[in-house]
Amino acid sequence: MLEPALLPTPLVDCTDEAFGRAGVELRLKRDDLLHPSVPGNKWRKLAPNLAAAVEQGHTRLLTFGGAYSTHLRAVAAAAGTLGLESVGLVRGEELADRPRNWSLRAAEESGMRLEFLTRAAYREATGRAGDGDGAEVQRRWGPCLVLPEGGSNALAAVGAAAIPAELPDLDGRDVVCCPVGTGGTLAGIAAGLPPGARALGVAVLRGGEGYLEAEVARLHRAGFGREFANWRIDHGHHGGGYGKVPPELASFAGEFERRHGIPVERRYVAKLLAALADLAGAGAFPHGTRLTAVVTGLPDPE
Repeated sequence: MLEPALLPTPLVDCTDEAFGRAGVELRLKRDDLLHPSVPGNKWRKLAPNLAAAVEQGHTRLLTFGGAYSTHLRAVAAAAGTLGLESVGLVRGEELADRPRNWSLRAAEESGMRLEFLTRAAYREATGRAGDGDGAEVQRRWGPCLVLPEGGSNALAAVGAAAIPAELPDLDGRDVVCCPVGTGGTLAGIAAGLPPGARALGVAVLRGGEGYLEAEVARLHRAGFGREFANWRIDHGHHGGGYGKVPPELASFAGEFERRHGIPVERRYVAKLLAALADLAGAGAFPHGTRLTAVVTGLPDPE
């Protein structure tokens, strides 16, 4: 059985000088502590999908990811614990004959079968799965439950909607914030907020303007039967693109760790925290705003 999650995850007051000068409070929702092998937003998004897989009698999960995909590792770990097979379609045919990096090695050690695709074939496969054409994917790779890249589907958004319910006394001064890769966590947070509170996502990929907004709206319609107007996405703090960690961002993350004693994952969480500090310093939040940053995952191993 999958080990139980730590729920609710800890909520830590974390305001420091940069936020204090702007009259803004900062709290951290420590979802990085949620589960030992399926941490953070991956557990939130996977748990309802895994329950559906077991209920529907599936014996195999298939999903997609890049060379360092946290989602691949999480699906592999969860599937292995539940006695399900797992297949990971990996972007990058050239990786097949190279020594496995730590991330892909961890997925394989959890029992995941990796198949490496050219970038064109990967786009085609993810596109078919995203269009609901799981049948085509299953014709090639066998019967399975297909999970989208990043794990963001309607069930995932419903799982992430539990986050605001763990935050006490949310009202009009509150902004609940998260990094955005595929949109599922932000969609869930926005859907779960009480009236007056707002959600802010910080895009971690470059060039997602419009696309990510459309994805969040699509997930709202699919998961909740309606759209919401209480959220927005900041596109100005992606650090140069997905997986990019420029020196100034690494420096910010290191300083934040030293000041607060909390490890900061670089590709998602550091971008979120740096964006909030920058926006607070620029006066983007009214005095008295309370920001809750959802720490969605753990730092990569050294």
